[in-house]
Amino acid sequence: MAVYSIKDLEKLTGIKAHTIRIWEQRYGILDPQRTKTNIRYYQDEDLKLILNVALLNKHGVKISKIAKMQPREMTEKIAAISEISLEDGTQLDALTISMIEMDENKFDRIINTNIDQLGFERTMMEVIYPFLDKLSILWLTGSINPVQENFISYLIRQKIISAINATPLTSQPKAPRFVLYLPEGERQELSLLFMHYLLKSRGKYVLYLGQDISLPDLIDVHHIQKPDFIFTMITETFGQEPVQQYVDRLAAAFPTTQILLSGYQIVAQPVSAPDHVTILGSLDQMLNFIGK
Repeated sequence: MAVYSIKDLEKLTGIKAHTIRIWEQRYGILDPQRTKTNIRYYQDEDLKLILNVALLNKHGVKISKIAKMQPREMTEKIAAISEISLEDGTQLDALTISMIEMDENKFDRIINTNIDQLGFERTMMEVIYPFLDKLSILWLTGSINPVQENFISYLIRQKIISAINATPLTSQPKAPRFVLYLPEGERQELSLLFMHYLLKSRGKYVLYLGQDISLPDLIDVHHIQKPDFIFTMITETFGQEPVQQYVDRLAAAFPTTQILLSGYQIVAQPVSAPDHVTILGSLDQMLNFIGK
């Protein structure tokens, strides 16, 4: 069970710590535990409750009324708001609740509502990616455990795969050919899958290899497919060699193929790239490149 400070709650809900204290004292919204040195701390149920309270309050429900609500009434109102409101804060709060509660039905309702109204691509860029940014804060504060992270990542992965499968293969024999893969040791597959969707939806031919692909295996694939582009992402720190050394080996192995690189380790380090290697530092740069 995770333990949260009042500052953690402030980061996760957007509600100031001072306001949370007032809600506790005046309305009895929360009843925090205290350490031996009298410092407040909160647990999972407290976080779920304050997220629900914050979401209702942002939509005009007075705190005095929320404090009198039964759990079932609060849940029903939250479900109704999550399904009809596309405000950024509402969506992030609702997705956070679905992750903490590990509620697949709630997650599905939220995402499907957005897909119906915005389309899949905008849902990814305007809802899922901001949520993943928030997820990184949850990790930094120790507010979620690996099981919760795996649960929500799996659901997002399934949505992307479903969108990929629903997109028809290109019928153009001369469409640009892309090979997508993650190097050995890389596990962050969601962005690579979304790149697959973006390319396929724009009429490109995509061969998706997935994660843990060695350079010799990639060379074998290249001999068979002869792609125009190779795309990969490096977000983790390599344990066996520096990033620059891997980039140099990759560039040397495919001197006549355009190589596209992205990911935190590529952007954060001063990576030197030859002419046939392009560094894409953001999602916008990826979209601009595909557009060209």
